[in-house]
Amino acid sequence: MTTRIWKAITRKKRFEGDSHLDTNLRRCLGLMDITFLALGQMMGAGIYVLTGTVVRNQAGPSIVFSFILAGIAALLSAFSYAEFGARFPRAGSAYTYTYIGFGELWAFIVGWTIPLEYMIGNAAVARSWSAYFDNLLDNYVKNTTIGLVGEMGEPGGFFSTYPDVLSFILICLCAIVIGIGSKVSAHVNTSFVVLNIIVITIVIISGMCYADFNNWTGTTSDGRSNFFPYGVTGTLTGAATCFFSYIGFEVLATAGEEVKSPHRTIPVATFLSIGVIMTLYILVSSTLTLMVPYDQVHTTAPFAEAFDARGCTVVKYIISIGALIGLSNNLVTGVFALPRAVYAMADDGLLFGWLAQVNSYTKVPLNAIVVFTLINAVISLVFDIEALVEFLSIGTLFAYSFVSASVLVLRYQSAPIDGDEKRMDGGGELSSWIPARNFWESLPSGTSISLAVAALIASFFWLSFTFRTGFYESWYGQVSVGFNGLCIVLIMAFILGHSQNSLKTNFKVPCVPFLPCLSLLVNVFMMSYLTSATWLRLFVWMGVGLLIYFAYGIRHSKEARRLTTIADIRMSSTFPNKNNRIPKT
Repeated sequence: MTTRIWKAITRKKRFEGDSHLDTNLRRCLGLMDITFLALGQMMGAGIYVLTGTVVRNQAGPSIVFSFILAGIAALLSAFSYAEFGARFPRAGSAYTYTYIGFGELWAFIVGWTIPLEYMIGNAAVARSWSAYFDNLLDNYVKNTTIGLVGEMGEPGGFFSTYPDVLSFILICLCAIVIGIGSKVSAHVNTSFVVLNIIVITIVIISGMCYADFNNWTGTTSDGRSNFFPYGVTGTLTGAATCFFSYIGFEVLATAGEEVKSPHRTIPVATFLSIGVIMTLYILVSSTLTLMVPYDQVHTTAPFAEAFDARGCTVVKYIISIGALIGLSNNLVTGVFALPRAVYAMADDGLLFGWLAQVNSYTKVPLNAIVVFTLINAVISLVFDIEALVEFLSIGTLFAYSFVSASVLVLRYQSAPIDGDEKRMDGGGELSSWIPARNFWESLPSGTSISLAVAALIASFFWLSFTFRTGFYESWYGQVSVGFNGLCIVLIMAFILGHSQNSLKTNFKVPCVPFLPCLSLLVNVFMMSYLTSATWLRLFVWMGVGLLIYFAYGIRHSKEARRLTTIADIRMSSTFPNKNNRIPKT
């Protein structure tokens, strides 16, 4: 019984030949379509909302370096996403990649966080859009709603103070656009992105007319640098906050089954979108901090207030429109990605099969769109998003970490020679100097590298929590750090003792294993600095997901049926007179 369950939860997804290109969805998105999808997901709240908070409270003008550092951190994860997107262009993103690298249970755990990540993100953006729009109406919608239904909860509580009907309607409208078809969704998103870039260009050009470089030079009245008012620590803290402005490039992988020429298109679009958004972040943050001293920046509407202080009323209203367009961008792409993440798991049999049904006319997973849009709209209607938004961070970092780890696992396993599944190369073979080499090679293929990656992640968590808790300041803490460092070096040496496979793809992560390991280290450190309440919510959500998996998914997995079919075929060929029946798939 135990052995059967272990085999079930560790079975890995396999694609034979070009089967990874087979899909029920329509491949209709080109390079610009998906590049603009990623830009739409990243562009919006990061510019119009986040910038003011980071400048005022964390980094000052050094936010420029915060965005650069955050962009580099995002790029480390993007390398891994680009390789997988080129090799396996399937819906599901991190879920599918973990299924291939680590097996079914870990794939379900990662996949279970992705819909929640999108729902919380969409709800936060919808409520921000609603608040921004309502502010232009002097809070008419809020006051009218409270007057009609009263207040639901206290400020800062789990429930919102009032039902945000506007955000509910907005999510439903976006879902209608998404339900019409992928190409229509892409056209709407592209229009929003182009308009947003025009607005940002106006902001940069107009703002630079009021640039005062004294805001960057000299010192404050208390002797602090004007450029680094919170020191290097503030710049690094700002980088951790700004990192989440880059969340969105994974939408490229989520849309992998609807992309034309995905092997080439996805890697190019990944790096193009990150390059463009990093440039825009640097320019707009430079403009803001040159216009206004950092300690006078408005935290919620920094650009609108900056131009209003200069008497530029027209530009102020242009920025307000731009903010609504940018947040609409975020929402359209978020609502686009949400049902596709669900579809990938349902299509594999791990979630209820009717969620994987694709509409015959629009070629989109309509059932998943309807069900999860309604759940998403209810979340935005009644819950206080500020109490949940930090949960978005841990889910994203969790998924990013598994994608980087999966690159390591797959790179050090044998691969077919010229696509021939019967001829495998020497990937994963151990060097002669590895201790207990015979033991490691006696284990099933991929076990040694999987155990090494798991040990490396555990060592990274050990190191990060040592710094997070301040334990490193004591002498025994420093001994712990030294021992941990030695463990990391030995594990890295063990990984390097494996030979890489010779699989050829359009894009491969360079400097393996060092870049994926660096990405893992950065992500683990960021996760360790999240609150204990966030970790508790993660475990509760995982508990609900595991109940679904062991009650339904483990018995309806398509991969299980595929393996059963292969076993029956082999038995039939071995014992041709047994009349073995092969179950339908």
